Amino acid sequence: MAKIDSAYMYYLTTYGTSKVSRYDTHKKSELRNTYNRIIKLNKDSPLYKLSAKSDVKKFAIDIKESARNIQNTIASLSDGSDDPRGSFEKKIAVSSQENVVTAEYVGTGDKDSTADDFHLLIQQLAKPQVNQGNFLSDSATPLVPGSYSFNLHTTSGSYEFQFNVTASDNNLSLLDKIAKLVNHSNIGLNADIVKKDSSFHALQITSEQTGLAENENYLFSIYPDQSEASKSVIDLLGIDHVSQDAGNSSFLLNGEEHTSYSNTFTVNNQFELTLKSISADDTPAIIGFKADADAVADNVQKLVHSYNSILDVAKEYSSSQQNSQKLYTDIQSASARCKTALTSIGLTSDDDGYLTVNRDVLTEAVSSPDAESCFSTLNKFKSTLQDKANAASLNPMSYVDKILISYKNSNNKNFVNPYVIGLYSGLLLDRYC
Repeated sequence: MAKIDSAYMYYLTTYGTSKVSRYDTHKKSELRNTYNRIIKLNKDSPLYKLSAKSDVKKFAIDIKESARNIQNTIASLSDGSDDPRGSFEKKIAVSSQENVVTAEYVGTGDKDSTADDFHLLIQQLAKPQVNQGNFLSDSATPLVPGSYSFNLHTTSGSYEFQFNVTASDNNLSLLDKIAKLVNHSNIGLNADIVKKDSSFHALQITSEQTGLAENENYLFSIYPDQSEASKSVIDLLGIDHVSQDAGNSSFLLNGEEHTSYSNTFTVNNQFELTLKSISADDTPAIIGFKADADAVADNVQKLVHSYNSILDVAKEYSSSQQNSQKLYTDIQSASARCKTALTSIGLTSDDDGYLTVNRDVLTEAVSSPDAESCFSTLNKFKSTLQDKANAASLNPMSYVDKILISYKNSNNKNFVNPYVIGLYSGLLLDRYC
């Protein structure tokens, strides 16, 4: 169980903070199709055993996540039409002041959908609520050993936090104990220990949420219960003091004033804007679209980056997983099949199979009278890469080192066991794994 837990921990620490894409959600029909493919694969899969000393679980996770990245990149380029230009001519939003506001196009990409450029002047950013307590001497121990508590109320509920103080505790260990208590509660608050100098520290609690509704006065409040012990804790820590009130963002959109609870919001269901700083010198940022040729180059670069990333995975494990060469060969074949055609439009490969994009050559190719041939080559590469990524995502264990235990008996009817795929289809774990 400890080894399985280590695999989960690796996944959470490596990929747990990754931004979830809207392409990670699927229709029931898509999930059913994936399940049926898993069942078919699992039905005829032989039984394998892994080496106890291998890093096979990390390798399998990295393969799966790299393949998912390719799938999401391709999904973001797909517009559902038969036009070979459609995928790579997807609109890309651009801001004239990236340090002030960033823009991402989240529209459907339909040819009939249009959006004019607009101006954005940021007057104020949305702010979280911050409570900062008293600075306390690290080595002092003002609390008598015993049990203590305090109450915390948020816009979604009320909570009671309880903790113990021992004879060995000092103020610094007490602050650390309460900070962990708040952070592990997962109620949308982050607690940090801030220092005044080398020997004085305070507890600072910040809301993850920003902005206030009209009927709200705070995002969270901290207060003692009726006991003297609870009151003494709040008096000592001072975390009931609001050092920064939550606030909404304020901006002028084409000269018209607007507010938002967050610094990230959408405009006309087509642009997702993220405010970074207040506009300098009252100069508005211009939000619009990149030129078609630039958009194509950026979209191709995204696809190439996802392709190179999975080659990185194969290369990283080449010394510990001999079968990683199979992953490299499968993925690299997506570009090798049309290498000459890709080179002619600016996508060149080095000796290791990595692709680089010559934007000047690519821009000239997509702007030429023979642009249809260019887009045909790009779509061929994209489709082949998608097939390889789908296969890797469905069964990453086909690329890891393993010991074959037995094949399915071809003379008898093989029954489907849908649960085996939970162990990556045919994987047998021994007591060392």
